[in-house]
Amino acid sequence: MSKGAERELRNISNVELHAGSKEELLPDFALDFPYIASCVELGKYMVPWHWHKAVEIFYMQKGILEYYTPKGKMIFPAGSGGMINSNVLHKTRPQEGAEKNIQLLHIFDTSFIAGQQGSRIEQRYITPIIAAPQVEIIALYPDDPEQARLLNTIRESFTLFENDFGYEIKLRAVLSEIWSQLLIMSLPLLKETGDYNKTSDKIKLMMIYIHEHYAEKISIAKIAAAAFSSERECFRAFHDCLHMTPAEYIKSYRLQMACYLLAKSRETITFISHACGLGSSSYFGRVFRGNIGCTPIEYRRKWQDNDM
Repeated sequence: MSKGAERELRNISNVELHAGSKEELLPDFALDFPYIASCVELGKYMVPWHWHKAVEIFYMQKGILEYYTPKGKMIFPAGSGGMINSNVLHKTRPQEGAEKNIQLLHIFDTSFIAGQQGSRIEQRYITPIIAAPQVEIIALYPDDPEQARLLNTIRESFTLFENDFGYEIKLRAVLSEIWSQLLIMSLPLLKETGDYNKTSDKIKLMMIYIHEHYAEKISIAKIAAAAFSSERECFRAFHDCLHMTPAEYIKSYRLQMACYLLAKSRETITFISHACGLGSSSYFGRVFRGNIGCTPIEYRRKWQDNDM
């Protein structure tokens, strides 16, 4: 990958969420060009559970990354890649003991390659994938010759230069080619029956409530009520979709917000600990170190020094 191409990729160190829907906020995502290319390097801290309408096509340049969805876990070492479908709940985490992870991503609304809503391209090639509940992840590994060729196309697609004449047309062409190959590879999955998971919608409503009230004391009853569910259904939804308890998710989200404030603001540690619902600075320090692997000050120094 050329140095020029690397400079074009947006470097992301945390996940931000829309104020309304609470799906992932995609920086620089424009209506007239619904696409971004990103280089993700998050150190040891995982990307928390989130979703976005845009699809995600990625290539692992370095390290080993674990992808989690409600259906389970998949492992992606360097040289592998894949696609995350629209609106699929997922999180990622570097594998324990692995080297630094570098992941290259195309994130785009499918209208970028489908054109006008309801077009023949959308109906024949896009909708069959994004409307299939059984397709959460399409994984690609280099030991399969066909998948290896597609992985090479994905890797090379990140070397397009934004300032070159015809960049947008070339980008749409290569993403369309990648998509058509993904559709062919997913045909066996599309033949399987897949039921729409209503629990996924409920868990998103519960997550939205937590995202809006994480600085406060949160009860299970209120989380459940946000999705018109019982407390028992709340526990079951978190277990089945996120493989964790509501309390564990609340803590992980509070830590995510703390990481964001540490990297992006100059607020004091005490202010951040209270603003994120994590209590005293001493308790915050213990919880942060136990989960992130360093102190809040060390985390701030690392990411602010790197301008992330």
